[in-house]
Amino acid sequence: MGGLDTPAVFRHLPHAMLIPLYMEPDGNFPHHVPNPAEEKNTRELQDLVIARGADLGIAFDGDADRAGFIDERGMRVPADLMIAVLAEHFLAQHTGASVLYDLRASRAVPERIRELGGRAVETRVGHSFIKKTMRETGAVFAGELSGHYYFREAGFIDSGILAMLTLLNLLTAKRQTLSELTRPLERYARSGEINIVSTESTMVIDKLTLHFADGEQSTLDGLTVRYPDWWFNLRPSHTEALIRLVIEADDADLLQRRRTELLERVSSAMTSALHTV
Repeated sequence: MGGLDTPAVFRHLPHAMLIPLYMEPDGNFPHHVPNPAEEKNTRELQDLVIARGADLGIAFDGDADRAGFIDERGMRVPADLMIAVLAEHFLAQHTGASVLYDLRASRAVPERIRELGGRAVETRVGHSFIKKTMRETGAVFAGELSGHYYFREAGFIDSGILAMLTLLNLLTAKRQTLSELTRPLERYARSGEINIVSTESTMVIDKLTLHFADGEQSTLDGLTVRYPDWWFNLRPSHTEALIRLVIEADDADLLQRRRTELLERVSSAMTSALHTV
């Protein structure tokens, strides 16, 4: 549906040029699945940004309530880092306001929100939880790792179009490229979201809760365990037989070691669950 809205928006932006790609609405999705969170779905957009020397690329999902962003180098920008990028626009107008981020986001996100003078509020994953918390806290803006961005000025709805416009305003005001805005946020090594097929999420989480009992634990959404130099979140999918794992560490070597350890622990817990059954 972004193919209908975006050209109409750009007609009101005389100093911006829109280079269209797959704009015709087609429920058969002949080019690829409309999910900007998956890298394979943005490769052609990334190539087009480079070929045309564009300042950025924007990929919408089917109903354009999510957006993925490509910088001027043709590189994907992680959606959690975009929360911190876009937050700057709102915190410049609303000093000390609350900005929400879901618990899968990099530590760089709350750090940057606080650096900008805002109040960083962690939430669990999901529309209903985030919108409810935004209303309770009066948050001016919120975002998720999935590419949903929420706006108080629009009644707390999520909109990829508004995310796009916010970024265009920010790039114009700052006179910086998107990569220049995101570079200070690339502070840690991150795994991205790892999906593990399992119907025994409760038993797996229980076993990892015991094994990592020496860490700072939270059960806001699944299990989050934090250490001084790394952390992870393990949570069940609410729609599929999956366990979703996110890991972040101070450097790539530590990330790889912890990733290997966690996947081995999850596999062992799943095997144990099968034997129990």
